[in-house]
This record gives sequence, structure tokens and C-alpha cells, in this order.
Amino acid sequence: MVKLRLKRCGRKQRAVYRIVALDVRSRREGQDLGKVGFYDPKQGQAYLNVPLILYFLEQGAQPTKIVHDISKKGERKGKELQVNY
Repeated sequence: MVKLRLKRCGRKQRAVYRIVALDVRSRREGQDLGKVGFYDPKQGQAYLNVPLILYFLEQGAQPTKIVHDISKKGERKGKELQVNY
């Protein structure tokens, strides 16, 4: 099964997360199937690639709770979803 989840990037004390599609059996930092966006909690911004997210959802991917909450707060601009907190 595939999940849409957060993958930590950035440096110490400055976490930035990529939103990726991963197999549930792989670890958090493992090989991803596709990058669908990113989330910066310090600045309160997120960008999501809507067509790619819809593709993975049609294939049966399940978003985690955090990814689901981020996507609900978004404002659609073309093919991207922009989120400001």
C-alpha cells in the first residue's frame, strides 16, 4: 500500500518536509515513488502538486493525517495548492 507522507529535509533546528508517496513498508527516509510537494512549518507554507496527488489517490494511496490536514487548508492556484498558516 502507498501512503502520502512527510519526509524530513533541511538542517538541524530548521526542518523542512517534502510530501512524498512512499510504500508503507519502507522507512521514512527511504526511496520515494514521487515528490508531490513540500511543507515548511517555520514559515507556515506548503506547496502541493494537485495533479500528481490526484494520480496517487486514484491508484489507492492513503494520505497521513498531517498531509490530509495540510491539503484541506490550501488555496488552489492553477496546478498547485498553496497553503499559508
